[in-house]
Amino acid sequence: MPTTISLFTGAGGLDLGLHTAGFEARIAIECDRIAVETLRHPKNAKWWEDCAIVDKPIEALTSKEILKKARLRKCEADLLVGGPPCQPFSKSGYWHTGDARRLQDPRAQTLREYLRVLEETLPKVFLLENVPGLAFSQKDEGLEYLRRSLEEVNRRSGANYQISAAQLNAVEYGVPQLRERVIVIGHREGKTFKFPAPTHMKPPHVDMANGSAELPGLPFDFVLQPFTTAWDALAEFIRQDDEELKPRGKWADLLPTIPEGHNYLYHTNRGGGAQIFGWRRRYWSMLLKLAKNRPSWTLTAQPGPAIGPFHWENRRLSAAELCALQTFPRGYHIVGNVMQAHKQVGNAVPSALAEVLGLEIRRQLLGERRVPRKVTLIPAKRDDMPPPEPVAPLPEKYFDLVDDHADHPGEGKGPGAMRRARREAGDAAFQ
Repeated sequence: MPTTISLFTGAGGLDLGLHTAGFEARIAIECDRIAVETLRHPKNAKWWEDCAIVDKPIEALTSKEILKKARLRKCEADLLVGGPPCQPFSKSGYWHTGDARRLQDPRAQTLREYLRVLEETLPKVFLLENVPGLAFSQKDEGLEYLRRSLEEVNRRSGANYQISAAQLNAVEYGVPQLRERVIVIGHREGKTFKFPAPTHMKPPHVDMANGSAELPGLPFDFVLQPFTTAWDALAEFIRQDDEELKPRGKWADLLPTIPEGHNYLYHTNRGGGAQIFGWRRRYWSMLLKLAKNRPSWTLTAQPGPAIGPFHWENRRLSAAELCALQTFPRGYHIVGNVMQAHKQVGNAVPSALAEVLGLEIRRQLLGERRVPRKVTLIPAKRDDMPPPEPVAPLPEKYFDLVDDHADHPGEGKGPGAMRRARREAGDAAFQ
C-alpha cells in the first residue's frame, strides 16, 4: 500500500480521499487543537490506523523527526501531501482591500515549510493544494515561487521534480459543491501528471437578479454525468431542530423571505423582493441559501451570523451535513460546536476529489496497473426531490429599511478601497 506524509492535515478531508484511493497515512501533522481532537476521536480510528498524529506546527519539527515518526526513510515515502493555510492567497482578501500581501504575508511561511519538508524527505510524488489565489490572474507569484524553489531543490538534491498544475472545480468530478482549488503535483523523476478530465456537468449559471433559480432541463445526449445536487447529498438527513443551528443576528428573520438558491441580492432593486440593500453592497455569500436542485455553494470556514450557505430550511448546516457536502466518508465524526465544524470542514478538500487524484497518482506516477476507476465517495443520484420551500412574507421589523438604495459604485470605488486609497495618499504625503 503506498504511503503518505500529511502536512497541515486539518480535519483530514484530503487524506480521507487518499485513504479511500488506497493510500496509507503514516503521519498527520496538525497544530489546531480541535482538528487534532477530530483526528484522534475513537469514531475515526479506522481511517487513521498506524498513523502518527502529531499536534505541533510544522516549523517545530525536523524532517528527521517526521520520517522517524512515520517509520520511513528519506526517499521512501510515496506521497507528500498538504494544503498550506491559504489566507495570503485568498481572493476574498484581495477583494476586501484591493490587494494582498501574499508572499510578504508572514502566514506564507507555511508554503516555505512545505518545501523544506519536501526537500528533506524527497518523496516519490508530492501533492500541494491551495486556493485559486495561488495563481490568481496577474498575481501568480505563489506558483512562480514554487517553480523557482523546486529548481533549487532539484539542484541541491539531484531530484527532478516538475510541476503539473491545474485549477479544478470539485463539482465537475461529482462533488455536490462548487469549490475551486489549485492542485500542484510533481514526480521526483520528472514524470508529467495528466489531470483527469471532468466526469460531471457544471451547472448552468443562474442570474440571481432575475428572481428565478430554476434550471433548464438537462439534455439527454450529454457525455458527462449530471452534476450532483445538494439534495443528493442531504436528503437522508431529517429536519433539524437543534437550537445551535438557528440563524442569529440582525438578518436572521430575513432568511425565510429569500428563495432557495438566492442571496441578499434578492432584496435589491434587481431582485424580486423588497429593496432593503444596495446592489452588490454586501458580501456575495450574505444570506446565501442552498437550492435542492443545484450543488452547494462553496462552504466557508469562518461564516459570520449572516454568511451562508444556509440550509433551505432556513438554518445552519449541521456538522454531518457539512461533511456530506464535502464528501467525507459516511460516519466520520467532527469534534466541536457548529462554528468549529465550519472551520474544520470549510478548510478541507472534498474527499471525493482527493480520491479521484489519488487513483490517478497510483496509475500514472506510481506505476500500478490494477487501480480501480470507480470513485466511491460521490453521493448517489436521487429521484425524489421535493419542490422548493415556500417563501415567507417580509417581517414588519424590516419595513423601515425599504428604500431606494444606491448600487455599489464599481471595482476599486467601494468603502474599503477608498479607505486604502486615502491611507496610501496620506503615507505619500509624509515621504
